[in-house]
Amino acid sequence: MLKTTYLKRILPLVLILFTLFVAAQEEIKHQVYFNTDEFEVPLTEENRLLLFISNLEDVRVNKIEIYGFCDDRGTDAYNQDLSQYRADKIKDLFSGYGIDENLITNVNGKGEILLRIVKERDLSKIRGLNRKVEIVVRTEPKKATDLEEEALSISADGKRTLDDIEKGTIKKGDKITLNNINFKTGYSYITKESRKTLENISAILLRNPHVYFTIEGHVCCTQGSRDAVDKKTRKRNLSVARARFIFDYLESRGVHRNRMKYVGMRRRQPLGGEPEFDRRVEILITYIGKKK
Repeated sequence: MLKTTYLKRILPLVLILFTLFVAAQEEIKHQVYFNTDEFEVPLTEENRLLLFISNLEDVRVNKIEIYGFCDDRGTDAYNQDLSQYRADKIKDLFSGYGIDENLITNVNGKGEILLRIVKERDLSKIRGLNRKVEIVVRTEPKKATDLEEEALSISADGKRTLDDIEKGTIKKGDKITLNNINFKTGYSYITKESRKTLENISAILLRNPHVYFTIEGHVCCTQGSRDAVDKKTRKRNLSVARARFIFDYLESRGVHRNRMKYVGMRRRQPLGGEPEFDRRVEILITYIGKKK
């Protein structure tokens, strides 16, 4: 009898706490789209995914759910397998970017999505939207203590350099600005004086194959967070082109492409001061394996 009375008293409190917990959580969704009959992620979609992951730094992630889908073509068994392969591929990318696998609670292939009744000319477009993986991230705002610890960590460590890779003092989430790597204004290729510096960078990365990273390109002198125009191609993707230039160079020097990703950050993180400080490339450490 006493136990029953206690449960009656505490149950409303438990329900209130549960309601507050659910209310505090947010649900962030992202879709990754695939080509027909493929589960390899297209490069443009992978870069979109990296931007999505980088935006999760300001929140506390509680769990991640990954669901794969197909269009209506193919047998049920084929679509089920393909959708699972797509979901598994996204999980692998999350892990490669340093996301804790324990946060990923569901990785499920759901098979095909039933098409809505649409005009025939729209059918291919609708099918393209059905070839996807949907990512659901459940988050809550970071607590004040988390932010304080991060601030202390940054102030204690100061700026990271390539020497930290050599010393083994680098860690996941650290960012290194590639100093003395200068680009010609409006173009994605480096100056002649910067080439020797890039050679030294590639040598350090070759000596430390256990370090995985993302190359982030930045631009200056645009309005808001827009990207700049590449004068060579006339496309507004200069930050991506600069990051891709470094990626291609490092690969040509022997750095394995599976260790690297690249992404254009546009003018989302200006440093202030002279324009050349914003015309930069940074390396974000995404994973550190065991040193052989």
